[in-house]
Amino acid sequence: MNHLPEPARVVRLPDGTHTYADQLPATYAGPQVVHQHIHQAAPDKTIQRIALGSGVGAGAVTAGVYFGPLLVAALTAMAANIAFLAFLALVLGWGVHTVVRSIGSPEAASAVKNVRKARRKGR
Repeated sequence: MNHLPEPARVVRLPDGTHTYADQLPATYAGPQVVHQHIHQAAPDKTIQRIALGSGVGAGAVTAGVYFGPLLVAALTAMAANIAFLAFLALVLGWGVHTVVRSIGSPEAASAVKNVRKARRKGR
């Protein structure tokens, strides 16, 4: 009915100091096999490594790490705004075209025909 943990074993080392037995270095069990996996770094990491390897200071690398994603975010925001404005111009142009076409009179239609005929004859 002994439910207490086993007492820690203390060992005296050759230099005279004491240590716990579970903290001793492992004995030599032969050569270890190391599996090394080499992966390609992300583009931003590659640029940082090139910058550090070429002697550029840590400030330049920090600026690249900070301003790189910031520049991408700013360009993305601008592209989104331009895309929205282009879509808005398209919708407004379609609306104006539809309204003008529905309001147009027969005289306007005959004027358009006359202009088309005149252009074809002029060529």
